Amino acid sequence: MAKTQLNVRVDESTAAAARRRAHQRGLSVNRYIEELVKQDAGEAGRAFVDAAADFMKQYESVFAEEFGAPAPAAPAGPSGGAGAGAPGSERRSRRAKPAAQGKR
Repeated sequence: MAKTQLNVRVDESTAAAARRRAHQRGLSVNRYIEELVKQDAGEAGRAFVDAAADFMKQYESVFAEEFGAPAPAAPAGPSGGAGAGAPGSERRSRRAKPAAQGKR
């Protein structure tokens, strides 16, 4: 991983707190800040997914009216896989059928 120099000015009390917390965790200040950024990004991602789920729930009836009701989830089969052994659960080939000879 390439390292990038980042010059950021923060007040001394913030810098001291970052140094103290990094030391408590056995990390360098740079590594501590990197972990904070990753944590923040993860929290933002979870917040987005939660907001999207709330949106879908609020407008569920509108989506159902426009696109039809969603298909019910298939129950887990005896082997634990969804729909395992259920009729119609065989894999289908995605290969295109050969074109009839003589036709183009």
